[in-house]
Amino acid sequence: MIDDADIWNRLAALLPEAEAQEVKDCWHIGEQEAGLGLLVSGILGRQVPISETVRAQISVLAESWGEREALTPRILECRDEGTPGPVRLIEGDGSTVPEVVGGGQQDLTGLVLIPWIACTRCGQVLMRAHARESWGGLSYLARYYIITTPDRATVLRLFPAESAGSAFAALQRACSDAP
Repeated sequence: MIDDADIWNRLAALLPEAEAQEVKDCWHIGEQEAGLGLLVSGILGRQVPISETVRAQISVLAESWGEREALTPRILECRDEGTPGPVRLIEGDGSTVPEVVGGGQQDLTGLVLIPWIACTRCGQVLMRAHARESWGGLSYLARYYIITTPDRATVLRLFPAESAGSAFAALQRACSDAP
């Protein structure tokens, strides 16, 4: 199993050695939020082409460290390497899903599902489930992470709030585990 430190180091290696070391140092001193900013700034500044899978992985790390909202516009600006991959970041397409079926024992009533990452092989979609706040906006933190069918109507898997990385890993395995 790959842990966050391995993923972090692999992403940092996209940058020239000195910049990569700064990003790695941020991990070691517990400044992941700053490190993510340095990573995205370095990719943008150096015009490093990245795959859709890398773009999605950075978004998942940003979500895990509370930086997704701040970094998403910049992540979406990163230069695409042009090779189709197994997953694609669909963040920011403005779509929501008003109602889904399933969800196990969890009540998803009243939550707004935001499509986040799609599997390009099978079409399953990883979504964030947010509560609608009293002022009309969505909760800052997702309540759940949900993998749905391609039509986004049925919940296949549901993950708790602290499981963005596990949900992303499950989405990536969905097709490779199929017979």
